[in-house]
Amino acid sequence: MSFIELKHINKKYENAERNSVTDFTLSIEEKEFIAFVGPSGCGKSTTLRMIAGFEDITGGDLYIDGVRVNETAPRDRGIAMVFQNYALYPHMTVEKNIAYGLMNMKVPAGEIKKKVDWAVKILGLEEFRYRKPKNLSGGQRQRVALGRAIVKNQKVFLMDEPLSNLDAKLRVSMRNEISRLHRELGTTTIYVTHDQVEAMTMADRIVIMKEGVMQQVGRPMELYEHPVNKFVAGFIGSPQMNFYPVVLEDNLLKFADGSRIAMPDVMLERLGDRRGEMIMGIRGEDIKLDEQNMELYQKDRQHAVVENTEVMGNENNLYFTFGGSLTVARVSKYEISQIGDAIDFVFSPLKMHFFDKDTEESILK
Repeated sequence: MSFIELKHINKKYENAERNSVTDFTLSIEEKEFIAFVGPSGCGKSTTLRMIAGFEDITGGDLYIDGVRVNETAPRDRGIAMVFQNYALYPHMTVEKNIAYGLMNMKVPAGEIKKKVDWAVKILGLEEFRYRKPKNLSGGQRQRVALGRAIVKNQKVFLMDEPLSNLDAKLRVSMRNEISRLHRELGTTTIYVTHDQVEAMTMADRIVIMKEGVMQQVGRPMELYEHPVNKFVAGFIGSPQMNFYPVVLEDNLLKFADGSRIAMPDVMLERLGDRRGEMIMGIRGEDIKLDEQNMELYQKDRQHAVVENTEVMGNENNLYFTFGGSLTVARVSKYEISQIGDAIDFVFSPLKMHFFDKDTEESILK
């Protein structure tokens, strides 16, 4: 049995029409970093709260370290939790906030001091040790909340969108901080976020949820390169994958505006005998404007007019209409185009994704 086992977990609130979480089954190994990700209301925080014991489980079984804990009190599950709102005591200093949980656990004073000293040092809070929360920045408050969790030396860390109140620069810094702590402490961590960038950069595996149902579980690049359905394909990656309603006849892929692309044999093999209407998806970086790709796929060269641009510094995003859909191409910073420019481009055919037009499930073998 894995370190944490969720077996057919369901959650339905009283008087609710449908489950908030449905048939959630997942095995988590010791020392793994798992991210639950999905849009607001998808059930990720509810699942985390069931693991913590803050929400009752309607159906299914939860095991931690081989013990069924469905009815076990939160304090007895061997977990430490970091919340979105920090939940610091405003009248206590940094060191007292960190020490408070240990004091409630009746840990000897000498050991408390040793643990607090360690946490303050590892989190870079030495100069803020005697400050109260009102005199700390958002990032410093979040480090205090992390310190309160790590000193308890629990088997599992649960983190519920801990960085959502921070600005963009601080989020990057704290992502690195949490990743470093995980490597050093080796504590099994479950991290909830709506930010797919956080999930991609931090987690060993990602669980993608939609409307209470698990869509796919896998390593970040596995989800990025082999999404099982259109929802996963569109959720993972920034900018979002481009999608087009298409018709495949023999080896020709036909778009809504009449554009056509000849499909290579290797893609036809992966599609098997599937023909007719479907959805094609392709990521922005697989739309090419450079001469080498233009020459390679010259028979399938397409044309468009740039409608908007985003200069990102290290790259540019070009927006235009193609195949009846708004399209974004992610290109090199050296490939500069202005609004109104006519451009030629090609798709990398081996990077295309195909989904059933009704079920939106991937149809590639």
